[in-house]
Amino acid sequence: MFHFMRAAMEREDRIIRIAGEGGQGVITIGELLDRAVAQIGLNVLTESTFTSEIKGGDVMFQLTASPLPVPSQGDRLDILVALSDRGYRTNKDKLSPGCVLIYDHEDTRPEGLSGVILYPIPMMDISESLGNPILKNMVALGAVAQLFSIPMNVLQDQIRKRFSKKDPSMLRMNLKALEAGFIYAAEQIRKQDPYQIPLEKRKDDFLLLNGNEAIGLGALLAGCRFYSSYPITPATTIGDWFSRYLPGLGGSVIQAEDPIESAALTIGASYAGAKAMTCTSGPGLDLMQECIGFAGTAEIPIVIVDVQRVGPGNGGATQHEQSDLFAAAFGSHGDLPKIVLAAADVRDCLYLTIEAFNLAERYQVPVILLSDASLSRRSQTVSRPNLPEIRITNRILYDSARSSYARYQVTHDGISPMAVPGQSGGEYIATGLEHTETGSPGYSPQGHTIMTDKRFGKLDTLEEDFLPMEREGPAHAKVGIVSWGSTQGSVREAVQRFQQIGADVAALYPKLLWPLPVKALETFASSVKKVVVVEANKQGQLASMIRADTRIETHGIQTYSGVPISPWDIFGKEFIVRRNGEVYFNGAQSSDGVQDGSQGDVVSRVR
Repeated sequence: MFHFMRAAMEREDRIIRIAGEGGQGVITIGELLDRAVAQIGLNVLTESTFTSEIKGGDVMFQLTASPLPVPSQGDRLDILVALSDRGYRTNKDKLSPGCVLIYDHEDTRPEGLSGVILYPIPMMDISESLGNPILKNMVALGAVAQLFSIPMNVLQDQIRKRFSKKDPSMLRMNLKALEAGFIYAAEQIRKQDPYQIPLEKRKDDFLLLNGNEAIGLGALLAGCRFYSSYPITPATTIGDWFSRYLPGLGGSVIQAEDPIESAALTIGASYAGAKAMTCTSGPGLDLMQECIGFAGTAEIPIVIVDVQRVGPGNGGATQHEQSDLFAAAFGSHGDLPKIVLAAADVRDCLYLTIEAFNLAERYQVPVILLSDASLSRRSQTVSRPNLPEIRITNRILYDSARSSYARYQVTHDGISPMAVPGQSGGEYIATGLEHTETGSPGYSPQGHTIMTDKRFGKLDTLEEDFLPMEREGPAHAKVGIVSWGSTQGSVREAVQRFQQIGADVAALYPKLLWPLPVKALETFASSVKKVVVVEANKQGQLASMIRADTRIETHGIQTYSGVPISPWDIFGKEFIVRRNGEVYFNGAQSSDGVQDGSQGDVVSRVR
């Protein structure tokens, strides 16, 4: 039996979840804790959920702190801080023996929690004694600092930074509430748990970024100097970030009146010679499709970031999903060449944004980078980029010394030099109409065929030119998992657990999704007996694309609950292990004719 597995797989991390309701400052103290823990030298990864309402609704902030890199949000808790009874009840099923619950005993009455360590803190009483009940969250944060050895001076520094531009009395009240919570826990609570947040000496210089901030930084490093967008959750904060930093570098930020205008402005800026980007979410991507088609036909490089959220329609603006892949790959009408990438973590958000610009500039096509709601607000520690090592690609420009210029000249690789407006001899018409090599409208059957082949021919070598697909696990395996986007973190952790028990599992993590990397996928599929695609959408969108364009038979694990899939959802629910250590996808027919879900020589379902 594998009942020992949870204990054997204990990581060197600590997972703290703060839960409450909108308006209680859950996210505020979560972010303060996040920055403090990163400052003392640990790697961090955060996950948060909240509703669209300003007050009310469930709000959660979870922090994983570890001396090692953190691949995912995990699937357990060590510490739950409940700021309200609702916060406790919504998350009580996550508490298991050995966990810690910190709660306000005035409004929460824990029951049925065998083996859970209880630390009651009179959060409301203390905050009211300080003259402001809204300080309850800071009282809780002070108690957490005392109980788990988080340096108070570091937290105090973070509070000063956060409130430095506000009324000085507000800063004093928050510091006083933090201290009151710390003192109460020191004097009134007898520590019964083994958890500490250890000090670590960081081995590298680091940045603490969320996904949207990393996208902004990546764009600046790539040379982006024009940004336009229409505010839409969860992409809005990318524009906020640009508005703070891009003007100082001589760039322009424009808030458009709608997503269509933002895409059109981005095209215009790129036509004028600037590296340009726009960001949106699913509903905005729908509206941009005609502009994307124009950019593809006119061969104007642009970058579009789609921070996915629950759909269709307005869906769930703050919830996680990966359901825009079809729209990104197939959305525009006609035969349109474009590139679709997907970021897996905050580091990817930074470096794949740079790569998106490089690809757009090289191939003169629209590039769509997919992120998602969870990743947009997830904070992670990232090593500070080594600027001299970053490769930057710029578009091929027209040489004014040449005697003639044809913007859409058919070349051996389909890529034609671009002229900058005002460049002598480089005048041309950039049009969405079908055209000849000079840019003049041209509708002949032969001409349309030639231009279509030219546009698509640019991407013939893309899969070979792009960064290699990352593979994990044995060279040959019973089961191969394909994962894209932010689900990759949980898949990585699940694969690590399979490896710890000797189970026969490999994984492929594509970041290029369109054009589909057929060679890499077929090579991977040929090395395994069963391919399972993990993704956060109902339709199994990547799995459908793989089946359509390859000879690979896929099985799917789809999650569409609005929250990220956990490692245990993959490792513990979807597979079974036999005595010989081989692992099978639950319920699928195995290659040896045995139903994988049958008991036979099954040792145990991995639970």
